[in-house]
Amino acid sequence: MSELSEAKWYVVHTYSGYENKVATDLEKMVESRKMQDLILDIKIPTETVTEVKDDKVREVERKIFPGYVLIKMVVTDDSWYVVRNTRGVTGFVGPASKPVPLTDAEVAALGVDQRSVEVKYGVGDIVRIISGPLKGTEGTVISIDTAKNCVNVKISMLGQEIPAEMELGQVTPVF
Repeated sequence: MSELSEAKWYVVHTYSGYENKVATDLEKMVESRKMQDLILDIKIPTETVTEVKDDKVREVERKIFPGYVLIKMVVTDDSWYVVRNTRGVTGFVGPASKPVPLTDAEVAALGVDQRSVEVKYGVGDIVRIISGPLKGTEGTVISIDTAKNCVNVKISMLGQEIPAEMELGQVTPVF
């Protein structure tokens, strides 16, 4: 058995269309075998896409990587066995003998370990830019995208309204 080190994200290959079933079955198995300390999280990366069909616009959730499930786990003989023998799983991504964890950069790029960002301002609020080339400038918030860690601010410069995009932490509300 490997030592109980920090849990890492691993990619598991499944039969196409079995992603949700694999995730559900794994969650049930983790619960019944009391393996919550070894298998911590199971994700199926999805994105919301706007689809136009028959002149109707609707939001549809699509799998970003069909045929794959991401699992945050500590690899031991037991946890490996449970995942590997879950119905619909064809194997871990990596050499057959040892699963290869995702790097921190890959995890960040996939957005599976979401860190919630709390902002103390909203659309329409006046904010002051506290870092970067526009430091000290005030503007009005046009939009906020916490997933991309960015805020769009409309600033007055040379008699014109100019939009500027910056990171959430680069602005602070003006009270």
